[in-house]
Amino acid sequence: MSKGHISYSEQELAWIKSNSHRSRRDIAADFAKRFNRSDVSDNNIKGLCTRMRWSAGAAGKSRTRGKSLLFSPDQIEWLRSNATLARTEVHPAFCAAFPNTEVSAKQIIAFRKRAGIKTGRTGRFKPGQDPWSKGRKIGSHPNSRATQFSKGAAPMNALPIGTERLRDDGYVEIKIERTNPYTGAPTWFVAKHVYLWERDNGPVPDGHCLKCIDGDKTNCDPNNWLAIPRELLPLLSGRWVTLKFEDAEPEIKPYLLAAAKLRQATKKARTPNCNSEPNPQAGQ
Repeated sequence: MSKGHISYSEQELAWIKSNSHRSRRDIAADFAKRFNRSDVSDNNIKGLCTRMRWSAGAAGKSRTRGKSLLFSPDQIEWLRSNATLARTEVHPAFCAAFPNTEVSAKQIIAFRKRAGIKTGRTGRFKPGQDPWSKGRKIGSHPNSRATQFSKGAAPMNALPIGTERLRDDGYVEIKIERTNPYTGAPTWFVAKHVYLWERDNGPVPDGHCLKCIDGDKTNCDPNNWLAIPRELLPLLSGRWVTLKFEDAEPEIKPYLLAAAKLRQATKKARTPNCNSEPNPQAGQ
């Protein structure tokens, strides 16, 4: 910031007065270029305009509201007539039409926004419109072609058949050659204990699930898994008994399973069958 008294010539004062409607920062920047004055800051310009009462004020704003202080009426009409020009095209065309005007591309873009001059484009594809890449071969550059996959090549992180992985819930999955019903891929990760059990015993019956006998979910030996009705799972979880099936000793587990089956059979026997036909002789 300059210190001391700043003197101005009559020509400089006249120029500042004629541009007093602009921002003080813009006036100071243009003033330094036009008059080669690096000792004048925007605060100096602000102080000068305040002392001389060169301020647009409310009256100045009302005089300039809705009008452009940068573009002439002919230039505004040209911008409206060429509204369909893209941003990258409008500035060179404007400079060619008005060679003696120093206007940046940002100023043209900002004015078109303020004036509501729209190109009519929404950025969306219209029905039947062809994309810009139609008929063009993408990726023909040698640098991009060097990193492209060749036909039939597998990615570096492709896992071979038989790869195993541990799920968050403790079960083991294995990759097999089976079509993934969700993605259509030729391979699929399935639960290993189910895959091995069904290989030896056939599909798991409907309404049944496989129960781990020794409590070790990573032990996928088919002999370590027992197909039980799903309705027995709550009875083996320790909700109604003090001992969970997984926490019991191996010699106790058969008794817990038998007790759960007996409890479930007793419950079914006590529950009336709603689907049975009523006895016509009942109540006679």
